[in-house]
Amino acid sequence: MKSLRVLAIVAGCLASATAFAAPVTYKVDGKHTFPSFEADHFGGVSVWRGKFNQTSGTITLDTAAKTGSIDITIDTASVDTGQEDLNKHLKGEDFFDVAKFPTATYKGKLTKFVDGKPTEATGDLTLHGVTKPVTLTIRTAKCMPHPMKKKEFCGADVTTTINREDFGIGWGKNFGFKMDVKLDIQVETEVIG
Repeated sequence: MKSLRVLAIVAGCLASATAFAAPVTYKVDGKHTFPSFEADHFGGVSVWRGKFNQTSGTITLDTAAKTGSIDITIDTASVDTGQEDLNKHLKGEDFFDVAKFPTATYKGKLTKFVDGKPTEATGDLTLHGVTKPVTLTIRTAKCMPHPMKKKEFCGADVTTTINREDFGIGWGKNFGFKMDVKLDIQVETEVIG
């Protein structure tokens, strides 16, 4: 009888520990995280693509509670289109104005989960000195033990579309450029510690 009571107490403790599992914080892996964008050129003549080469931040995930947070910083001077003249233009006053606004940030919460995996985040994007709410769609998300580093890491494929004029970047509108910009972000993280 005593052993049954002990088993019941142990089972209760394990259930409580599971129910109150602490969230896990992950550090963004800047070597495997490259926010990219697709922007219109002359009203549909072509689509120009670029990416940012330096990203940092943290993501907190609690799959049991279906909650989490995102805190990302992008170095806007690391913009890279593969074309140096265009990179210089994007860094200047007409676009990112990196001298005044050296970073873009996204701070948000994971708001939807399916089968224990996050599928949506809502938060604030600060770009070019302007902060606006932006919802991210998380197309895929996966966590697993890293085969070489021997600790957990996660990855996700994320997308959204913004109107760059909303952020004070309206250059080219008078030439017929569309203002919608598609963002695609592949992100990898590793557990801190």
